[in-house]
Amino acid sequence: MTDDPALDTLFLPFDTEALAWPADGRALFLGARAGAALSEHASPALACEQSVRQHATALEQAGLTVSPAVEGRFPLVLVLPPRQREAARTLLARALDQAEPGAAVVVCLANTDGARSIEEDLVRLAGPVESLSKNRCRVFWVRPQDGAGDLALRAEWALLDAPRPVAEGRFLSRPGLFAWDRIDPGSALLAAHLPADLKGHGADLGSGFGTLSAAILERCPEVTALDLYDAEARALDLARRNLAPLAGQAALDFLWHDVAGGLAPGRRYHFIVTNPPFHDGGRADRHDLGRAFIAAAAAGLKPKGRLWLVANRHLPYEATLEKAFTMVRSVVEDGPYKVIEAAKGVR
Repeated sequence: MTDDPALDTLFLPFDTEALAWPADGRALFLGARAGAALSEHASPALACEQSVRQHATALEQAGLTVSPAVEGRFPLVLVLPPRQREAARTLLARALDQAEPGAAVVVCLANTDGARSIEEDLVRLAGPVESLSKNRCRVFWVRPQDGAGDLALRAEWALLDAPRPVAEGRFLSRPGLFAWDRIDPGSALLAAHLPADLKGHGADLGSGFGTLSAAILERCPEVTALDLYDAEARALDLARRNLAPLAGQAALDFLWHDVAGGLAPGRRYHFIVTNPPFHDGGRADRHDLGRAFIAAAAAGLKPKGRLWLVANRHLPYEATLEKAFTMVRSVVEDGPYKVIEAAKGVR
C-alpha cells in the first residue's frame, strides 16, 4: 500500500495508456495533493487547486502552481474529491463545468471513502464512465460534451457547498468544513467558559468559521487584536464574513496557516484559544496534531500568557501541557469534552 493510494491510482489510466496527457501539458487538478505519482506527470502548465494549507505548501515545494480557487476551462481535469458527500458532488459538477469539450474528467477515491457512490454520481451527471481499480481505490473517467448529461442536476450540485446560515442564522458555513452544519459542542463548551478578562493581542488556532473568535469579541472588551489561524482557506473566508459585524471591536487578521508547523514568525500573544484537530481527514485519531497545536501555542505566548483549550476527554494532552506550561488546571469536564487552562510563568 502506498502513502497516498488515491493519488497514485488517479494516474493509472495514463500509466496504462487508457488516457493520454494533453500535448501542451495544460490540466486542472481539483483537490490536488503532492506526491511521486504527480511529479511524474506534472508540468508548469498544470493548475492545482487546493484550499488546505499543508497540501498547498507541499505542492508549492514541488514547484507547482497552486491556488485555493482556479478558474477557466482545461483539456484535462483531475479530481480527488473530499469524503463529505455534498462537497464531493459540487467538485464533480465544477470539474465538468471546467472541462473543455472532449476533455477527460478523471476522478479517484479510496473504496472506503465511497468510491462506488461517487462513481454513480458522475454517471448521473455525465453518462457512462470507464474505470480501473488498484490500491483499494477506484479511478473513473468520462469525456463530457457541451450540452450532454443532466445539466439541471449539474447546476443544482454546483451549489451544494454554497455558504448557508447555521446556528439559527448567526453564522455562515458550508459543507466540507469541520462541524459545518452546527456549532461544534466542544467549541460551545469552551466559549461558555472563557473568562471576560482576556485582553491584549490573542489568537484562535484552528478558528474554523469563527465561532470562538466571535465569543471572545462579544465577551472580552479589553481584547485589542485577534489573529485567526486556519489551514482551510474556505473556512477563513467565512470567518471574515461572520466577524465583519464585530470588526470594529479589535484589529482582526486572518492567517491561512498550518499551525502544526508553528505560528506566524515574530508574533507573540497574551492569550490563545484552540479546539485543536485530532483528525487530518482520515478516521484514526491523530494525537500528534493536538500536541503540535499545544507546542505552537506555548512557543507563541508571551510570559504569563494563557492558553484555553478544549479537547475530547480521551485525548492524552495533559503530559504535553505540563511540560510546556508552568500552570495547568482543569476548568470543566462535560460529557465527552474537557476544558483546560494553561499559563506560562505562573504557578
